[in-house]
Amino acid sequence: MRIPNSTIVLTGATGGIGSQLATEFAGAGARMILVSRDQTQLDALIKALPVPEIAPHLAVAVDLLDAAGRQKLRDICAQQDIDLLINNAGTNDFNLLENADPATVARQIELNLMVPVLLTQQLLPLLRRRPSSAVVNIGSAFGSIGYPGYAAYCASKFGLRGFSEALRRELADTSVRVLHVAPRATRTALNSDRVVAMNVALGNAMDDPRQVARFIVQRVQNERWGHCVIGWPERLYAWINALLPAMTDGSLRKQLPVIRKFAEANSRGANV
Repeated sequence: MRIPNSTIVLTGATGGIGSQLATEFAGAGARMILVSRDQTQLDALIKALPVPEIAPHLAVAVDLLDAAGRQKLRDICAQQDIDLLINNAGTNDFNLLENADPATVARQIELNLMVPVLLTQQLLPLLRRRPSSAVVNIGSAFGSIGYPGYAAYCASKFGLRGFSEALRRELADTSVRVLHVAPRATRTALNSDRVVAMNVALGNAMDDPRQVARFIVQRVQNERWGHCVIGWPERLYAWINALLPAMTDGSLRKQLPVIRKFAEANSRGANV
């Protein structure tokens, strides 16, 4: 897909991966419609981006959990020729399910799953007007591997992966392509110091968000659609989990005491 002079809608634009996606796509010549709740952060991000050739970047400050916010974004996009929708907005909460706040559980599933589904539904007619367009859903390796302490998050990301797969097949005879990218742990504000410490204790790798953004840009440029887990051995673990889940059960059970230690400390607000 040609990125220069394309118009890209990016949700969660001011987050760790989002801001790097904005930087990389704008650097490749795209015009960005950046979506987040914070107008000040959006304006600052736009000032840091190169000026596009076709039209200025746009900042759209809306709450995507609100139907009126999604409609406002749709109305703005209807006045543009949008080529790519990147569903990047998301949230997580590292906690044992029995200790999790019900409102936080619901918010994860709504923002991580329902918002991408509903927003894609609203913008799909606009994407279909273009000769070549795409939807990119930013998932997680935890959308292929159920992980203790992330039950609600995994539920939302497993759902997003299934949505992406079904949509890709549903649109196979159209001009709209679908890419589902599943990063492993990434060094962003979504991962607390406690999560970082747990990953260090377990020897789990964490990627720089710029590395993730560049990987996604490359996939789009090369038109490598479908599904991809970022990182090795996480890609192998996802494959093993699909074929031999009992093997993953045994491996994660050995990690469970460490995971519980950090998750339960999170619930108590204690230091570990």
